[in-house]
Amino acid sequence: MELLHGFKNPFRSEYKRWVFLVGLVAISHLLFQSFLLPYGNALRSLLLPGIDDSIEGNYGNVVSRVRSGSKSVVVRNTLTINGSDFSTRDVILFNGGNGGGAVGISSRKIGDWVEKGVSKVIFDGNVDDDYASENGEDLNENAVLEEVIRDQDNYVKATSRIEQVAKHGREVSTGELRDVNTTSQYPALSSMANSTPNAGSSFRSTSLQSDHTVSKSNSLMVDKQGKKKMRCEMPPKTVTTIDEMNRILLRHRRSSRAMRPRRSSIRDQEIFAAKSRIENGPVITNDQGLYAPVFRNVSLFKRSYELMERILKVYVYKDGKKPIFHLPILKGLYASEGWFMKLMQGNKHFVVKDPRRAHLFYMPFSSRMLEYTLYVRNSHNRTNLRQFLKDYTETISAKYPYFNRTDGADHFLVACHDWAPYETRHHMEHSIKALCNADVTAGFKIGRDVSLPETYVRSARNPLRDLGGKPASQRHILAFYAGSMHGYLRPILLKHWKDKDADMRILGPMPPGVASKMNYIQHMKSTKYCICPKGYEVNSPRVVESIFYECVPVIISDNFVPPFFEVLDWGAFSIILAEKDIPNLKDILTSIPQERYLALQLGVRKVQRHFLWHAKPERYDLFHMTLHSIWYNRVYQIKLR
Repeated sequence: MELLHGFKNPFRSEYKRWVFLVGLVAISHLLFQSFLLPYGNALRSLLLPGIDDSIEGNYGNVVSRVRSGSKSVVVRNTLTINGSDFSTRDVILFNGGNGGGAVGISSRKIGDWVEKGVSKVIFDGNVDDDYASENGEDLNENAVLEEVIRDQDNYVKATSRIEQVAKHGREVSTGELRDVNTTSQYPALSSMANSTPNAGSSFRSTSLQSDHTVSKSNSLMVDKQGKKKMRCEMPPKTVTTIDEMNRILLRHRRSSRAMRPRRSSIRDQEIFAAKSRIENGPVITNDQGLYAPVFRNVSLFKRSYELMERILKVYVYKDGKKPIFHLPILKGLYASEGWFMKLMQGNKHFVVKDPRRAHLFYMPFSSRMLEYTLYVRNSHNRTNLRQFLKDYTETISAKYPYFNRTDGADHFLVACHDWAPYETRHHMEHSIKALCNADVTAGFKIGRDVSLPETYVRSARNPLRDLGGKPASQRHILAFYAGSMHGYLRPILLKHWKDKDADMRILGPMPPGVASKMNYIQHMKSTKYCICPKGYEVNSPRVVESIFYECVPVIISDNFVPPFFEVLDWGAFSIILAEKDIPNLKDILTSIPQERYLALQLGVRKVQRHFLWHAKPERYDLFHMTLHSIWYNRVYQIKLR
């Protein structure tokens, strides 16, 4: 017994020291992990280090942990693009930690996933509004996630990019998969700033990466210190006013420059005849379905729309493989191109299987997926993206006789990525381009191209969530803006108005959180005038967002062609100001008589129906308005021999 007792004492002493050391190591590990994984589960990473793939609930969505090399990354708030299937089965996520090992993925492997029924590859779409290449969107089937982004609303998004494309079946490696540091410093809010990140546009990351800033434009400029500046970081050299845009549209209507088809078809003759029927039809004096003041000419619009419904047939090319083709993104910043693709491809009224019956030809690619799949990160080179679309047009030109017949004038594309004007230059020059980045200084042709509304959809299942706002009598805030400091213009706006006037709630980046989002939405619903300054490019989802919440949009973006410019009268439901007018912003808004404001706000409510997506398209909704503008511009540019 003495021997046994003597043995236990030293054992207990040694045991206490061992427990102390283990506890110290555990506490150190947890503290260290709390810095590395502020949104992760540090305790779990200590206790369950070997788990490679796990799925948990998070805000009602999927949370996945993916191991790469020696590190793991937590993927939060992933959301499906396919609104009809929100299951978590067959989800593939690829990601890599900073400095983690490379992941090689072949195009054959991606195809195998699709054939085996992998339903979706998913990530969130809440990133800042105006920086297109940094927006995570809901993907479908066979895309690969790009990078981990922590954005303003406490979400962590995962993406991992294939840096080189698998072409002709060869296997490529992503190289090093990078973590993207988006830690932002949020300024303290003033006591009246009970607002939120831009719902639909600015509950996204406020941290900007210099490499992506460089990639926004081919045009590099040099400031006084010799530092290179991008075209999007400087005011435009020339400004086309809204009055000048109206004159350009009238000139285009009187004398179209469209190329005559090499050989006229019966479809060309049908469209040519439609023009005469539109212009010479009866005048509409009363139509309960349309609010005349928001249109340039409601009679022309209604006759054109009804002829489109009766006549128009569209052929959708089957060529091209996913993910660049036939893969609609239904949520996030690029939802417009995705919703149109989905609704167009599923439409039985307009779409025909025989291309000989078609008046128009749709090239169904996603400009977002083109950038996501092909752009080599940090390369600052988009030539391969343009070359890819050039190869595509050459393919359909060789396979079908239709593109060459008109040089693509009866073909159209719908693209919301900022790079689309560059990517479609030259080889699609005569085609009708429905673009969110409708910049007259970047090749947008008024009267031929269509300004596509940029809509930020937060729920693919319910795109009309939170629709509406307070009546005009209950809107007590004069002007409101909150969002990131993208581009050169927004800092100017804050310099003049942030914390300068109680009536002008002009704020910068907002803190994260669901409550903050809801406060932002309530501000939009309670404000008379919602300020919509440009970001890196001329377009911003705030324009449609203002209409969504029934707030009069104040568009401050030189050279921006407003959506559906050829048919809508934006003076009836918005204020369009020159960038140079920012110092006088309050004087301009307060000088608007109450009667004029009430008319503008009524116009916003009446035009709202034309800016809404529906799972099942409705008359005069955003899908039909987009298709109509494409049809309308084709009618007015066709020429016959």
